[in-house]
Amino acid sequence: MGSTFDILLAGGTVVNHAGMAVADIGIRDGRIAAIGDLDGSAAVEIIDCSHLHVLPGVIDTQVHFREPGGEAKEDLESGSRAAVLGGVTAVFEMPNTAPATTTAEAVAGKVARARGRMFCDFAFYVGATAQNAAMLGELERLEGVCGVKVFMGSSTGDLLVADDAALADVLAHIHRRAAFHSEDEERLRARKDLRAAGDVLSHPLWRDEEAAVASTRRLLHLAGKAGKRIHVLHVSTAGELPLLQAARDFASVEVTPHHLTLAAPECYERLGTLAQMNPPVRSARHRAALWEALNCGLVDVLGSDHAPHLLAEKGRAYPASPSGMPGVQTLVPVMLDHVNAGRLSLQRFVDLVCEGPHRLFQIAGKGRIAAGYDADFTIIDLKARRTIRNGWIASRCGWTPYDGMTVTGWPVGTMVRGRRVMWEDEIIGEACGAPMRFMETLEKTQ
Repeated sequence: MGSTFDILLAGGTVVNHAGMAVADIGIRDGRIAAIGDLDGSAAVEIIDCSHLHVLPGVIDTQVHFREPGGEAKEDLESGSRAAVLGGVTAVFEMPNTAPATTTAEAVAGKVARARGRMFCDFAFYVGATAQNAAMLGELERLEGVCGVKVFMGSSTGDLLVADDAALADVLAHIHRRAAFHSEDEERLRARKDLRAAGDVLSHPLWRDEEAAVASTRRLLHLAGKAGKRIHVLHVSTAGELPLLQAARDFASVEVTPHHLTLAAPECYERLGTLAQMNPPVRSARHRAALWEALNCGLVDVLGSDHAPHLLAEKGRAYPASPSGMPGVQTLVPVMLDHVNAGRLSLQRFVDLVCEGPHRLFQIAGKGRIAAGYDADFTIIDLKARRTIRNGWIASRCGWTPYDGMTVTGWPVGTMVRGRRVMWEDEIIGEACGAPMRFMETLEKTQ
């Protein structure tokens, strides 16, 4: 008799650093204990994964779960339900709540709210302001913090750091990689009159390509001058890509499933304000440029930018309608459909949502299937054909822009630190989410 494990994942196609191959995975005390042919091993529980692919746990590095202050449209518990139903094992949650996450007390409050309620593991961004810049070096080291988030252009909430002096002050005080919403506030204000009442097609005209390009150019100049690492969120334009390619020493790139999947004007004609996002979904020319950047390695991670609003809110006439759409639950199936369509490989998908987050943010024990790492897994049926429906969506908003879309590839199971929390579209475990750990801020051991 071989080793004894708590759980044995048997016969799945494991996707890890060694490539793709059929193997067993032995789990003990919430961590990966062995990988290989473990047929002679004993286990308390054996899960048959034959004909399935076992991926490292998918990490969504951009979600808005709205708690505190926006619980009518989402909270930490409901957002995490959506996450694990979609095969996501861990999330980075954004600071534009009410009140905003800008103090040590606010961070501790979110961690306390999340512990024992969230089904996935979690980390929180601290929001940067002109007022808390001097404290960011301490705030970014707190338990459960993944880094600092900076809004250079106004979006949902009150966080805004728009001028060069304030941005330079923020950069001077951070030590970890910071994330940026990069749109130029001055240009957005100057072009506000381009918003046409009742016409959401004017949204990408107002928040045009130059608003993003000018902002990213400024950001790269300031970050390079300060010698700091930055992460540019939801890149949406062809014009930003050459700038980011020239700054690879210190700048990383995120794109979103909606910017890779939807295109203007069709999405606005079909979905109306449900397609309204910041930065906007743009033309097919920009979408093609993002795919080219993804396939040449310029893109580091995929984040859903899950930003739910109630249908009643989205139903207001533009521009009174809020920007944002849900996405954490559909990230995996939508991108697996792109895998099956040949737009990217399964290994590249894993790099974008597992190894990329681990590498950029120095996440301890996650992002790989390797001995000693957390037993986080996204188990998929790569050939399952399903139709995404609003009724499947666990977010409190109750809708998805992909309603009615038939996809190939579906999450079958979600495991968090050796616990099955979702299997075959049902949540089957208790809420066991815990703060993620980061190598840059690990506590010393005796």
